[in-house]
Amino acid sequence: MPKPARKSPAPKPAAKAGLHPRNLHRGRYDFAALIAASGELSAFVAKNAYGDDSIDFANPQAVKALNRALLKHFYGIEQWGTPEGYLCPPIPGRADYVHTLADLLAGQGKIPRGNAVRGLDIGVGANAIYPILGRASYGWSFVGSDIDPVSLANAAQIFAHNPVLAGGLETRLQAKPQQIFHGVIQSDDYFDFTLCNPPFHASQADAAAGSNRKLRNLGLARGNDKQPRLNFAGQHNELWCEGGESRFIGRMIAESADFAAQVGWFTTLVSKSENLPAIYRALKTLAACEVQTLTMAQGQKVSRIVAWRFS
Repeated sequence: MPKPARKSPAPKPAAKAGLHPRNLHRGRYDFAALIAASGELSAFVAKNAYGDDSIDFANPQAVKALNRALLKHFYGIEQWGTPEGYLCPPIPGRADYVHTLADLLAGQGKIPRGNAVRGLDIGVGANAIYPILGRASYGWSFVGSDIDPVSLANAAQIFAHNPVLAGGLETRLQAKPQQIFHGVIQSDDYFDFTLCNPPFHASQADAAAGSNRKLRNLGLARGNDKQPRLNFAGQHNELWCEGGESRFIGRMIAESADFAAQVGWFTTLVSKSENLPAIYRALKTLAACEVQTLTMAQGQKVSRIVAWRFS
């Protein structure tokens, strides 16, 4: 059973509007405290145009150093990292998914905590961020699946090297990339929930175009980038799949019916609101007994979790 998450001082006045009330990252980054937790961050902190301490969010190494400091300061994670070029996700938004999921599990009662609460992270990635946050915040245990052995090995190493996470993650290779739950959920498994952050883009070109739009907004675009360049990095399977988010979630919904009795709540992040009508139609066709759409916001960015169950 992990130790409870480290208590931290109350955040400064909220700067990230819309984040969940239990999200520890609602306030402005306290860079002095973060540098005290992880000294490597100091090399990336400088005054921005407004005279405030900040980092270059277009620099993957700076973002990785910030993540290490956040995880150490708020959650007691002493060792964390990802292989070069693998996804290094923004922690505040990922934490919102975990806390919103906790509210879903609670219903009108108390949030279920402890090792007996078991989740399945589809596409756990090398960063293992959802199991880290779920374990450190609520003591949950996880199975993490992925199609990439390197990602699974790195995720397992993170959990093995951090006592606060001990025993909280089992990794499983998805040997058939076109499958979601088949080949991962075993006959004797029961999961209180599944969660997933699906590949967002429909193709490599789509991923590159989206990345370069962000870089142009930062004044950092290069002439003819054909490879996606992200401040959060990412391998191709983390960024895009054929058919994009819509097709991936469609496959997930179709397979979920085969495991209706083995999962309490199926959930997935849905970044594009235009995908919602097709998702609702698919769930209606499969006679899901309850469907919820849970909205999350960070500043002007809005995303949502779609959750469904069959009993």
